Amino acid sequence: MSTNQPLDGITVISLAGNLPGPLAAARLSALGAHVIKVEPPAGDALEAGVPAYYAELTAGQEILTLDLKDPAGIGRLGELAAEADILLTAMRPKAAVALGLPGLVDEYELVHVEIVGFAGDRADVPGHDLTYQAAHATLVPGHMPTIPVADVLGGEHAALEALAGLRERDVRRGVGAQVGAGRSGSTGSAGAGAGNASAGGAGDGTARRGIVRRVVLDEAAGWAAGPARHGLSSPGGHLGGGTPFYRTYATADGHVAVACLEPHFAKALAAALGSDHETLERAFAAEPTAHWVAFAAEYDLPIEPIIER
Repeated sequence: MSTNQPLDGITVISLAGNLPGPLAAARLSALGAHVIKVEPPAGDALEAGVPAYYAELTAGQEILTLDLKDPAGIGRLGELAAEADILLTAMRPKAAVALGLPGLVDEYELVHVEIVGFAGDRADVPGHDLTYQAAHATLVPGHMPTIPVADVLGGEHAALEALAGLRERDVRRGVGAQVGAGRSGSTGSAGAGAGNASAGGAGDGTARRGIVRRVVLDEAAGWAAGPARHGLSSPGGHLGGGTPFYRTYATADGHVAVACLEPHFAKALAAALGSDHETLERAFAAEPTAHWVAFAAEYDLPIEPIIER
């Protein structure tokens, strides 16, 4: 049985700290890419703050310390870029320019996935998940979000844009449906491209150029906010507590999530317990969570205990 992965033969250089970049790098690594994670001499803030999560996201990756403020560090980065396919960054565009990354991307015809906070004229405006969510009404004032939605979704978008960039590179090189060998010499990789076919540019005297795929975290937050923006998950909406069949309930010793949206689930729950919020609230509160787990199995209903950490 073949153990080939879709991104075998693909090398990713990640300069991306914080959360979206490491999430994207982990996803690409899981697909078979060789990820070289470049860290500053001070180390990675995620490792310092949450070492177990850092270890989870960087498993199987090559960790390299480089000082990109030093010419020697930039020189080493250039050596890595000469053998790479994808450059993953999470910094403001002006910072990327200061490091000379656009020139590096063009020189080695890299797919550059750049994660930024905002689009257009605000591309150099600082921000983080909390501020992106704030701009799209996904925060509850006075409460911190449990999940950094913009960061997580941004990481997924970045992995997707990396794949799109590899496909764009294949098309540019005329690979089409048959994929050739990548820089590493591997064959049969879904994103390996045409290897050294364009090592000297297009072959017609045109300048080399890389491929830039930008991921905007503010837009990721807006995408995630779509269900609430359209009233689906906002308070009182169909997924926001507007129906008694899709909400959380307290039990005698905890809480359960009830997701009986489809008519046959709602009908079965109504027949067994009731069809209005007050009746269901009393019913669930009368028995412990384990009772409702067994009840869900018996009636084949989507009811799960809420795990509290």
